[in-house]
Amino acid sequence: MKAAVFQGPGRIAWQDVPDPSLQDPGDAILRVDVVTICGTDLHILKGDVPEVTPGRVLGHEAVGTVVETGRDVRTVRPGDRVLVSCISACGRCRFCREGRYGQCRGGGGWILGHLVDGTQAEYVRVPFADLSVHPLPSPVDSLDAVLLADIFPTAYEVGVLNGGVRPGDTVVVVGAGPVGLAAVATARLYSPGRIIAVDLAESRLAAARELGADATALAGEGPEQLVADLTDDGLGADVVMEAVGVPETFEMCTRMVRPGGRVANIGVHGKPASLHLEDLWIKDVTLTTGLVDTSSTPMLLRMMAAGRLPAAELITHRFDPGQMEEAYDVFGRAADTGALKVALGGARHTALETTTATDAG
Repeated sequence: MKAAVFQGPGRIAWQDVPDPSLQDPGDAILRVDVVTICGTDLHILKGDVPEVTPGRVLGHEAVGTVVETGRDVRTVRPGDRVLVSCISACGRCRFCREGRYGQCRGGGGWILGHLVDGTQAEYVRVPFADLSVHPLPSPVDSLDAVLLADIFPTAYEVGVLNGGVRPGDTVVVVGAGPVGLAAVATARLYSPGRIIAVDLAESRLAAARELGADATALAGEGPEQLVADLTDDGLGADVVMEAVGVPETFEMCTRMVRPGGRVANIGVHGKPASLHLEDLWIKDVTLTTGLVDTSSTPMLLRMMAAGRLPAAELITHRFDPGQMEEAYDVFGRAADTGALKVALGGARHTALETTTATDAG
């Protein structure tokens, strides 16, 4: 089969690799129907994630069709259309039993495209399939569902929930890439008083306004002053989310938050960032970090099936799977190309089409 193989910092190739096979009784083999590229994949290409070694098939977001299952798999069967979660969960360790799947100590956590071969391929082996894939209801399109593999649960859990967004809050999202935009969309579920988005690109700020941001600011044009101007007595925002992953934006977030406020770091950082405790200690600021658990995925999937999550607006570029290297180039140059989220493969379908196929078979 063909797959996107990491060949070292700055190098990726769509090349022949062996087909995956069942290795454990809880595994499932999927044909990949829709796959996407994550900002974390770009961090891997930059060399920011040294655990990813040359030869690894990248990718941790996909929708696929089950073709084979191990003898212990009970929740899916061949022919099922499923969402592949970016997080795998053994279901037995302490953290999985608490619903903190991202911290799995039983062989799961973030492993796809990281410690084992991932989803940017024609086929993928998914460990712990009973907890790591989700059958898709017919109303949910595959091109929309792939956004639930990572960006929506990450934004919701690591940003909105960790940040403790409450009704009436002033919320700032720094970074209007795919995860930042999903943070804008899911923060609205809690009726904040105001959402402010900050980014370097006007095109992404326009997307943030479409998804519900009340105010936007270019990163180089005084966003800190804007936040001060829009908050009571210039104290700063109740919740600030960092969705970039560079020291400068993290430090900006800590300057934007009010006394007693919350900073939720979502971005993946490849370099150390300064934590100015000499300024923050007296402000009673809460700082959270986190890897997504994806425990919210079933709920978000129900919301998507009910038409409550904006998804289609986030996919700006479509490619055939064989155009993987071009897709990486376009996504990696988002400031020039205007790319938000890229998708490879897939064709939109309707519930009627799915029902007809089921009835016929």
